Amino acid sequence: MNAEITIRKAKESDIKLILELIKELAVYEKLLDKVVTDEEILKKSLFSSEPKAEVLLAYINEDPAGFAIYYYNFSSFLGRPGIYIEDIFVREANRKQGIGRKLFRKIAAIAHEKNCGRMEWAVLDWNKPAINFYKRLGAKSLDEWTTFRLSEEMIKKVALS
Repeated sequence: MNAEITIRKAKESDIKLILELIKELAVYEKLLDKVVTDEEILKKSLFSSEPKAEVLLAYINEDPAGFAIYYYNFSSFLGRPGIYIEDIFVREANRKQGIGRKLFRKIAAIAHEKNCGRMEWAVLDWNKPAINFYKRLGAKSLDEWTTFRLSEEMIKKVALS
């Protein structure tokens, strides 16, 4: 029997599953100690009247197999929106079945439908399977760019200085 892969938009009732998948991703990336979110934070961020991101869930038959979180950004040079993929993750037992490709294609279809000028994401340097996956899709590494980040504490410090 062939496995049926389905992708659907997450609903508020999926918060527990979303948090579970976020934690599984964090374990894979060796960053579990950095996860501070909880179901209430996710509810406010993803399902309020002004959601900050959208979530896609992937299933094999009826079993949750992976997820993607993305949000819209804007390119001043293109004068158009873009999509930033925050996370794309497939559970270890479900890899090599085309789920990551289906999640990625779904986001690309959304980007196309919304007239986005580009899609961007970051990948850890050591994650060679992901890097190879993205290269096979035709993605290019932006090696000339350096990513910067301010923590919540530093945001506050800068804002109040």
